[in-house]
Amino acid sequence: MHRRALFAAAPISAALAIPSRARVQGFAFIPDDALLPLLRAGGLNLYVRHAITDRSQVDTGRRGDRAGQRNLSEAGRQQATRLGQAFRVLEIPVQEVLTSEVFRAQDTAELAFGRARVRVERDLIADDYTPGSASDDARAVSRRLAQPVAGGNRVMVGHIVPLGMILGRGLAQQEFPEGAAGVFRPRGGDWEFLGFFRAEQLIALARV
Repeated sequence: MHRRALFAAAPISAALAIPSRARVQGFAFIPDDALLPLLRAGGLNLYVRHAITDRSQVDTGRRGDRAGQRNLSEAGRQQATRLGQAFRVLEIPVQEVLTSEVFRAQDTAELAFGRARVRVERDLIADDYTPGSASDDARAVSRRLAQPVAGGNRVMVGHIVPLGMILGRGLAQQEFPEGAAGVFRPRGGDWEFLGFFRAEQLIALARV
């Protein structure tokens, strides 16, 4: 499916009220020695991109139609499962798990954290599936990233383009690969972007 042009950067940034801290921190990967203490401390919002997908499949943008969506590959299913194992082995607390309804995100969340823990949230949907304004959905997710979380971390499984909108520019695949996560600290109605980590970082640390 042809992806719409969504990165008229200045209007989007203004509409989402991107905090200046997000740009100051940059788009770096968090080093291994800092990542685990950060995640174990909790109180963070983790925006996880769905796991590895089968790029031979055509994504039609039809909601509720698995056959018309780009789904997880076998490598992606294994990646999601091992990512969830890493959270448990490393004792990273998870308070709740939210996901896009698009199957590649929903499957990632359920394989990693178990179906019983997962709740679908409409505004986490991919930009080319939204029935309304993609910027409205991104704005809603941005507000959610600013919400405090107690007793662990909040995991939100979504897609690359909406997170790019929230951060104020398009993200390259190597910046935010499938299975990676963006880490956000709520700051009194605002949020601070701390950086990314790859699924493979946690999997290696957990040795799973």
